[in-house]
Amino acid sequence: MRGPLDDVTVLDLSRALAGPHAAMMMGDLGARVIKVEAPGHGDDTRGWGPPFVGEEGQREATYFLSANRNKESITLDLKDAADKEVLLGLVDRADVLIENFRTGVLERLGLGIGELQARNPRLVVLSITGFGHDGPEGGRSGYDQIAQGEAGLMSITGSGPDDPQRVGTPIADLLAGMYGAYGLLAALHERDRTGRGTVVRTSLLSAVVGVHGFQGTRWTVAGEVGRAQGNHHPSISPYGLFRCADGTVQIAVGSEGLWRRFCTAFDISPDLEGMATNPERAANREKVVELVESLFAPWPAEELLAKLADAGVPAGKVRSLDEVYAWEQTASQGLLIDVDHATLGHLTLPGPPLRFFAEGEDVTPSGHAAPPTLDQHGTDLRTWVADGS
Repeated sequence: MRGPLDDVTVLDLSRALAGPHAAMMMGDLGARVIKVEAPGHGDDTRGWGPPFVGEEGQREATYFLSANRNKESITLDLKDAADKEVLLGLVDRADVLIENFRTGVLERLGLGIGELQARNPRLVVLSITGFGHDGPEGGRSGYDQIAQGEAGLMSITGSGPDDPQRVGTPIADLLAGMYGAYGLLAALHERDRTGRGTVVRTSLLSAVVGVHGFQGTRWTVAGEVGRAQGNHHPSISPYGLFRCADGTVQIAVGSEGLWRRFCTAFDISPDLEGMATNPERAANREKVVELVESLFAPWPAEELLAKLADAGVPAGKVRSLDEVYAWEQTASQGLLIDVDHATLGHLTLPGPPLRFFAEGEDVTPSGHAAPPTLDQHGTDLRTWVADGS
């Protein structure tokens, strides 16, 4: 597959999700990604199920399939001298190495990052941990839900302050992978100037704090601690989920102009007491929600969405995942890809979220490869290293 990174080779030593997601993002952009796995069982996520798919003896976890497209797989025992030599041969040929071992593990294996960069000075390294490489809790292991809680995300997610909820995807892992890939691209750009690779570090903690957005400055600047408050925005009103005749719809009245359009559509005054400005509406959110739901009560959801669209008020439904993947808009954005898997045959996978255009022509990388079976490319990669080419 050709793409912006088709001259980059990535060595993926990571497991689970944050590191593999970063490596997959690089592969989506055309990089050659070589996934190094432990013999016998491979990446932890190969066992994370149900659901599993495939025939007995060739079953694959859908979790693994979600984070490992566009990669080759080789199994290496990093405690075995011969396998370690193969790994070092791969390091010699790599532009990028991604790892998420606990601090000190690579050094104990004789594969410290300093040693690897001394061997290959152009090597760019991405290192991901749970809570950071240093500091009072730097060696602490990290899993997504623990990080969501420790980094404050669960405290602002849920129906109310006493109902903390995790986000429905492993968002800390995914964000750490995204920030990691972003850092790698910057480091590769810098290497073009300096000729030397650098080390990029991030963590699950850093990634979640990095997306606190207005909730962060709400505390650091204004001294207010954000709390979970369900499906309504803390600073904009009306903005959230509202009941109607046969279900719910969401609206986002993000400006005074939109508020006036909304009021015109439903024949109410925009200058109602306590609702004339957004700060007033945010302060009187319960009354605003009560008013909006009284206006929506006679309307079936589809008719209501059409009315809001006609008025120019941003609105939408809450789709289930099967509805999202059946939606024509999803397909139109390249968010579904077809691949041929070595044992499972034809698969449809969620696709990468970027598209590229040059002179009006779509040049988005295509021809994606299915996630590999364990050691699927081991023989070829060992031969490649042995040949020295």
